Amino acid sequence: MHAATTFSDDSLNPAVRGFLHSAENPNGDALILTHGAGSNSTAPLLVALGEAFAGHGYVVLRSDLPFRQERPTGPPFPGNAERDRAGLRNALAVLRKKVPGRIFLGGHSYGGRQATMLCAAEPGLVSGLLLLSYPLHPPRKPEQLRIQHLPNLRTPSLFVHGTRDPFGSVEEMAKALQLIPAKIELMKLEGVGHDLGFKGKTEPKELPGKIALRTLEFFEDRQG
Repeated sequence: MHAATTFSDDSLNPAVRGFLHSAENPNGDALILTHGAGSNSTAPLLVALGEAFAGHGYVVLRSDLPFRQERPTGPPFPGNAERDRAGLRNALAVLRKKVPGRIFLGGHSYGGRQATMLCAAEPGLVSGLLLLSYPLHPPRKPEQLRIQHLPNLRTPSLFVHGTRDPFGSVEEMAKALQLIPAKIELMKLEGVGHDLGFKGKTEPKELPGKIALRTLEFFEDRQG
């Protein structure tokens, strides 16, 4: 176990708040993980991934987006998404003072979508993206695709997607990812939905390790 400590930096606006996992044998790199629209940085999926990546030497910041800092429950307001992206940018600035190496940005659902939008607008901001259950479209509304920014995304990106995700099928995802002019991969997880299996009473204990290993392989194989 790699216990996380509460983290807060109120010198920036929006503030950076969440939990920091320190690595016993740091490799110099870091990962920021953020949550979906109905969750926060204590989401079991993020906790498990934070521990898994810390075990591989990464400093991991599980970050609460600004909308969640302002309201403990409820979804983000559409008009405030830019502020959530500013919160991610500030989290990156904080971690750059803590690690000498690469910084990766990851997010579940809404958090991942905001990460892709931020990096599409600011190429070169991070070394790579880890997108968990990207919300391609609202459930039962496949015509409302959230793909407008993808042709501008030039950051290497690993997408992790369940075969039972109502926010987009694996086939729909594969088609959408063809729009991205960067190194990408779609990691398909059989039989799980949007929560990647982390909402039930029994969490998929091996899954975080598998995601972490695949992520490491994907980003280490830079020329692949």
